[in-house]
Amino acid sequence: MCPDLFEIGPVPIRSYGLMMALSFLLGIWYIHRACAKHKRPFEQYLSIAYILIFGGVIGARIAYVLLHWSEFSGHLLDAINPFQPGQFGIAGMNLYGGVLAAIGGAYLYCKWKKLNVLDTFDHFAPTLALGIGISRIGCFLTGCCFGTPTDLPWGVEFPMGSVPWALFGSQHIHPAQLYSSAYGLLLFAYLHYRLNRRKFAGQLVGITFMVEAFFRFVIEYVRYYEDAMIFSLGGVEATYNQVISVLLFVLGAIVYITKRRSGLPEDPSLASQQDTRSGDSYINE
Repeated sequence: MCPDLFEIGPVPIRSYGLMMALSFLLGIWYIHRACAKHKRPFEQYLSIAYILIFGGVIGARIAYVLLHWSEFSGHLLDAINPFQPGQFGIAGMNLYGGVLAAIGGAYLYCKWKKLNVLDTFDHFAPTLALGIGISRIGCFLTGCCFGTPTDLPWGVEFPMGSVPWALFGSQHIHPAQLYSSAYGLLLFAYLHYRLNRRKFAGQLVGITFMVEAFFRFVIEYVRYYEDAMIFSLGGVEATYNQVISVLLFVLGAIVYITKRRSGLPEDPSLASQQDTRSGDSYINE
């Protein structure tokens, strides 16, 4: 655990913020390469990248505040005030709040610029996975988004003074952040591979939504949550993220099935290349 990597004068450089910044920069670099390879308008894609970045951060913060309202009720300025007692910066984000805000903003921009929504989102899907893979390392170094106690040999112990230690003491807990990081990097590798071999516009969108939903639903069972994030429905306990995961999976399945059954890709470039082995349509640029 290393929440502060170093200091520039009186300002500490936090590991989570640095990993977030790194994921943004690598994501933009990836989009630049993808646009050059697949002949897409980089200027417009760069604007979408900014929408995803800023919309994601703002949405993630708003969602966190709403789900932890008791922490901010009566002093709402703390939600945006980076100058907190004993620290500098804003802590507390909800991933799905950020994802929903980012996707909503990017969707509206695509409609405004008359871009093919699914084709555009396909190109950004690998960057979402890459962002998860990198940013969760920041979570591990910061000591947030941690897991529940475990007897598995790779369980980790956080140091005295950290939030995990305050809850579980010297017990070993699941390195839930590293699970998510490994998953994100593996998903990025697969989506990058699949981007060059799509059969229809929206294929990566559907895959990303379904895989992310499944992983997030499962990992919730080994990740710690305060009572405010857990509710009971018909005697079954679930987290709010698990409910969103179910909806996300359904949405991904609808996109994948409907676009696959349509038989014709929305993007003409997908119909211009044929795989010589199977006869299916691919991008081979």
